[in-house]
Amino acid sequence: MAGKWQAGNLPAELTSLVGRRHELDQVRRACRRSRLVTLTGVGGVGKSRLALRAAADLRPEFGGGAWLVELSPLTDGTLLPHTIAEALRLSDQTTRPMIEVLADHLFGREVLLVLDTCEHLAGACAETVGTLLAAVPGLRVLATSRRPLEAPGELVLVVDPLPVPPAGATGPATGDAVALLAERAAEAIPGFDLADHDQEAVARLCRRLEGIPLAIELAAARLRELPVAQLADRLDDRFAALEAEAAEAAEAAGGAEAAGGAETAGPAGAAGPAEAGLPWRRALRTAIGWSHELCEPAERLLWARLSVFAGDFDAEAVREVCTDERLPEADIGLLLDALADESILTWLPTGAGERYRMLDTLREYGAGWLRDLGEEERFKQRHREHYLSMATRGAVGWLGPGQISWYDRMVGEHDNLRAALEVALGTKHGLPALELAGTLAFFWYGCGYAKEGRHYLGQALALGARPGPALVQAFWADGLLAATQGDADAADARAAQIDLVADAGDAYAASCVRALRAMTGVIRGDLIQAMAESEVAYVTRWDDDEPLTIARLIAVLCRAHALTVDGRIQDAIGVLEDLRALCDRRGEQSMRSHADYLRGQAELNVGRLDAAVAYAQEALRTKRRLHDNFGIGLTVDLLALAAGAAGRAHRAARLLGLAQRIWSTHGQAQASVPALVAAREECEAQARDLLGDNAYEAAYRTGFDSDIDAGIAYALEPQGEGMHNGFA
Repeated sequence: MAGKWQAGNLPAELTSLVGRRHELDQVRRACRRSRLVTLTGVGGVGKSRLALRAAADLRPEFGGGAWLVELSPLTDGTLLPHTIAEALRLSDQTTRPMIEVLADHLFGREVLLVLDTCEHLAGACAETVGTLLAAVPGLRVLATSRRPLEAPGELVLVVDPLPVPPAGATGPATGDAVALLAERAAEAIPGFDLADHDQEAVARLCRRLEGIPLAIELAAARLRELPVAQLADRLDDRFAALEAEAAEAAEAAGGAEAAGGAETAGPAGAAGPAEAGLPWRRALRTAIGWSHELCEPAERLLWARLSVFAGDFDAEAVREVCTDERLPEADIGLLLDALADESILTWLPTGAGERYRMLDTLREYGAGWLRDLGEEERFKQRHREHYLSMATRGAVGWLGPGQISWYDRMVGEHDNLRAALEVALGTKHGLPALELAGTLAFFWYGCGYAKEGRHYLGQALALGARPGPALVQAFWADGLLAATQGDADAADARAAQIDLVADAGDAYAASCVRALRAMTGVIRGDLIQAMAESEVAYVTRWDDDEPLTIARLIAVLCRAHALTVDGRIQDAIGVLEDLRALCDRRGEQSMRSHADYLRGQAELNVGRLDAAVAYAQEALRTKRRLHDNFGIGLTVDLLALAAGAAGRAHRAARLLGLAQRIWSTHGQAQASVPALVAAREECEAQARDLLGDNAYEAAYRTGFDSDIDAGIAYALEPQGEGMHNGFA
C-alpha cells in the first residue's frame, strides 16, 4: 500500500542564486518532458545550484518529494544504490539487492531524484538510473555531471557561464557576472559597494573570469585584500604568463595540440579529461591557480593535504591527519579560518561543532598539488589511521554513556569512513581493511548499515588474512550483520569459521560463537538452541572492570526472548532485570532499550497491559534517539499488540499502519522471527473483526500515511491507568 511521502531533503539555500532565469525555466520544462535530465558544464559553472533551485521549484509537482543524493564523496560505484537509499532515509537491512529494494520502495510514488556530481561514477549512474526508471514509472531524475551519463532517454542541457560585460562597453558594468561579484563581495566585506570601484576594471575582471561563478566567488573573497583594479591587473598578468607558456610549448612541440595541453596546465590530475575541450576550462584553472598563488605557503600546503578528506570534516581530524613539522598543530585553527575567508573552504556550523567542506573542483586542485609534492599516499594512510583510531575508540565507547554522541559522530563521518576503507582495500595485504571493517562492527550494527558493512567486510575477507584477532573480529562482525538480516545460514557459517581460526582459550571468540548460535536459534524458532548457547553469557559473573561486549549482551537478550516465547515469564523477567541493572550501571542505552522492549513483551504475555505499554514506550524513546528503525518497528508493533489486547481496535490498527510504514524502510518486518510475525497477524485479524474492513483500512491508512515523527508522537501518548478498559 503506497502512502504519502515526506517532502524530501533539499537543503536550504545559504546564498542567493544570481541570474539564471532562462536556464531555470529551461530545466523545469525539460524535467516535465523527460524522465532523465543531465546538466553538464565545466566545474564551478553552477550546475548544482541550478539543479537544486529547479528541484525546489518542481517539488510541489511530486507527491513523493524531491531528494538530493550527493555523490562527490562516493568512489565505489557499487554503493550507489546504498547512497540513494540513505538519502531517501531507507534503511533496508535484508539480503535483497539494494537496487530491488529501491525499486519496490519508490514504486507507485511520484519522486524527483537529484543526483549531484556524477562524472566520476557516470557508468554506475547510467546503469542504476536506467534500472530505476524502467521499474518506477513515477520517477524522474535530474543529474549534474561534467559529462553526459550516456543513458537511454537522457536529455542533456549544457550550463553556460554567466553573461559578462562586452568588450569596449562604457558606463557602469552590468550583467549577471557583475551582479554575482557585487553580491558576494558585499557578503564578505561589510559596506562594500562595487559601484564605488573602477568600472572598466570590474568589467575586465568578469571577462577574464569568463563569467564562471566559482571563479568570481574566489575573486570576490580576495577583494578584502586588493582593490578591483589591482586584482584585474594581477589576473591579466597570470593569463599573459600562461599564454606565453602555451606558445613556447606549442613551438617546442611543433603543433597546436601541445598549446592546448599547456592551456590546462596545473597540478597533475587536477583537470577532468572530459573537460579539457571546454572553452572556459582555462579561465577556471587560472582563477583557481591564481587564488592558490595568493595563499600563504602554509595555506597552500594545508589546502593540498585537506584533499584526502571526503565530504566534510572537523578541525580535530585536520590536526590529526595534516600536521607535521612543516604544518604545526597550533597553526591549524588560523589556517582553516583563512581558507574559509578566501572561499577555499565552506564553514559549516553544526550542533556537534564546527565542520568544513571543500568544493570538488578545489579539492581536485589540492589533490593534484599533493601528488606533485609526493605526499598523496602518506596523507591518505594518515587519514586511514585516524579513522581506524576513531573506530577503535568508538567501539569501546559505544556500550556506555556516550552512545548517542558516538552515533552522531560516526554517522557524520560516514563519507570519511568510506574513503578510509577504500584506501585500506587498496593496500597490498588484507589486514588494514580487515581491521577497519571489523572494528566498525558497532557502527554497521548500531547505526543501521548492515548491508554496507557486509559489502566492505566481504571485500576485506576476500583479500585473505592470517588467523588472528582481526580475522576473528571480521568474522564476528559479518555474522552479526547476517543475523540482523535474518540470514541464519550465513551467521552459522561465520560461527564455524571463528571456531576454526581462533586460538584455544580465546574467551572473546567463544563468546562471539555462542552469540551467533543463540541468534540463529531465535531466527529459526529453535528455543532449545537459543537457551543452550546463551547460558554461559548469562550465568558468568560480569566483573565491574570488565568491558561490555555486543556479543555477550545479545546472547542474554536471546535468552530472555526464548524464555518469553516458552511461557517462562518470571524467568524471562529475572534475566531482563539483571541485564537492565547492568546497563544502567554502565550508562548503556541501546541494549537497555532492547531489554525494555522484551520486558514489554513479557508483561503483555501475562496480561499486564499497563506495564507492557510503559516498557514499550520507554524503549521507543531511546530507539528514537538512536534512530534505530529496526527497534522502532518492533516497539510500535508491541504497542499495537497491547492496544489490540485492550480492545482498542482503532488505536491498534493505526499503530499497525505506522509500524508497517517503518518496516517498509527497513525491509524485513519483525525480522522474520516466527513468534513476532504470528503475533502481529493475530492482532491484525482481531482489529479487523472488531472494526470491520472499511474502518480498519481507514485507521490503518491514517497510521501508514502519517509523518513518522508525528506517528511516533502518537505512539508515545500517555495511556493512563487501566488502558484495558478503553475502546478508543
